[in-house]
Amino acid sequence: MAKATEILRLASEQLAQLTGNAPESVSSFQKSDDGWQLTVEVVELERVPDTTTLIASYEVELDDDGDITGYRRVRRYERGRADGGR
Repeated sequence: MAKATEILRLASEQLAQLTGNAPESVSSFQKSDDGWQLTVEVVELERVPDTTTLIASYEVELDDDGDITGYRRVRRYERGRADGGR
């Protein structure tokens, strides 16, 4: 079984390949019965000024070996916007 840091790296690399967009950070991460569940923040559209750049949150599921078994976009927002209670 892979270490947590290795899982984070693998998830970011695979999600970038699948979406064509660069992951920026992992905002949540936990072990599940079947593997790992993460929420990854991805830059979807860079804009000027940077505060208007579009970011998306993806929920990502990985097996114990670090292979993505599923993902979905759950939210899109501008970088400069407050969370709005979420």
